[in-house]
Amino acid sequence: MSDTSQVTPDYNYKVVRQFTIMTIIWGIVGMAVGLLIAAQLFAPALNFDVPWLTYSRLRPLHTNAVIFAFGGCALFATSYYIVQRTCQVRLFSDKLAAFTFWGWQAVIVLAAITLPLGITSSKEYAELEWPIDILIALVWVAYIINFFGTLVIRKVSHIYVANWFLGAFMLTVAVLHIGNSMALPVSFTKSYSIYAGAVDAMMQWWYGHNAVGFFLTAGFLGMMYYFVPKQAGRPVYSYRLSVVHFWALISLYIWAGPHHLHYTALPDWTQSLGMVMSLILFVPSWGGMINGIMTLSGAWHKLRTDPVLRFLIVSLSFYGMSTFEGPMMSIKTVNALSHYTDWTVGHVHSGALGWVAMVSIGSVYHLIPILFGQKGMYSTKLVNVHFWLATIGVVLYIVAMWMSGVLQGLMWRAVNEDGTLTYSFVESLEASYPFYVVRFIGGVFVVAGMLVMAYNTYRTVRAPKGSFASADAAAQAA
Repeated sequence: MSDTSQVTPDYNYKVVRQFTIMTIIWGIVGMAVGLLIAAQLFAPALNFDVPWLTYSRLRPLHTNAVIFAFGGCALFATSYYIVQRTCQVRLFSDKLAAFTFWGWQAVIVLAAITLPLGITSSKEYAELEWPIDILIALVWVAYIINFFGTLVIRKVSHIYVANWFLGAFMLTVAVLHIGNSMALPVSFTKSYSIYAGAVDAMMQWWYGHNAVGFFLTAGFLGMMYYFVPKQAGRPVYSYRLSVVHFWALISLYIWAGPHHLHYTALPDWTQSLGMVMSLILFVPSWGGMINGIMTLSGAWHKLRTDPVLRFLIVSLSFYGMSTFEGPMMSIKTVNALSHYTDWTVGHVHSGALGWVAMVSIGSVYHLIPILFGQKGMYSTKLVNVHFWLATIGVVLYIVAMWMSGVLQGLMWRAVNEDGTLTYSFVESLEASYPFYVVRFIGGVFVVAGMLVMAYNTYRTVRAPKGSFASADAAAQAA
């Protein structure tokens, strides 16, 4: 990989800059909505008796905003940057790049309008109605053409491993989205899935889990394989392991979806297959985590002074934890306790806030000075403040949800000698109340960190080019 310390005019950095800035903006919006609905669970009056602000309307808006707006913009930005730098060629088409940016922002705005209005297909992570689904497919196909077109015209013979992960993520998400979104429209704002019953459930969680597996894992692993070596100034620990990691992950992940449907109408053999594949998936996942963390061999001292590198490495730690917890929760006996409880919410957010958000934030901090002609961020101290806000916030969040979830699972399965339930559902909800307050406090830390990042980015972007290595370094020099 070539040196990225200079902005090279031959590359299309305009679209990368656009997606990078929108990553931060949508991150704040999506997480703020999450904070509001987290507060509503212990203070229901915060829906203000407005139908559009109820938990049921805002929850899908939150998930779509953080996954597809924040996470999606981060993936667009970094993939367009990585493919140009590793192929040493400008993007295949500037017009397609512009279409993907404006098309994706249109999708996000349409989601923000339709979901609070209750216009939804009611499918997890795929709630948007059919006209928006078509726009998503068009933008995504343009994205694929631009990415693979750039690979075709590359000026180097080798295709770096990050591009393999990014390419697999793009192709698989296209198949998942189009397959799961097949519907019969009955009006401009309403459609019904062409699948029925258990088949519909299977299609939904084939999509739903692989949205996690490919959108939220494979894509961000591509990000990790570029930015961790870059920030550390070291080659990836084992290139051979990265290739094994790629083929093992994409071969196994696609089969894991049925573990969302334990103890349902889905055939037992399908449930068991999903469980077994989930357990096997632990091996390549940890192989990737170890490969990323061990890239710091000989450079561990950099963690003391480089908060951007700290974001990237801690994200890998959360990735390792989440990919141990996920297979464990897929075991039927564990799932009998955990399913439908807050434990699942904790697991999702250890992956989303710990892995996805942190690796995205670290990558964006790496990119911003390069994209805007600076030698560093405005303030390294503020990056460090953001790191600790994010880390403390995520830990508070997931520990609260683990404790709440296990408590719920135990209360729901407790029975008296005569076979009646020991606790009512309301009693389990009352027991969860303090954990919801702690979860909210964790969320406040996370959102505060994003606001610090926005301020730091604004100061970096607005400063004259090359005006500082960082404000802190400049102060020390003075």
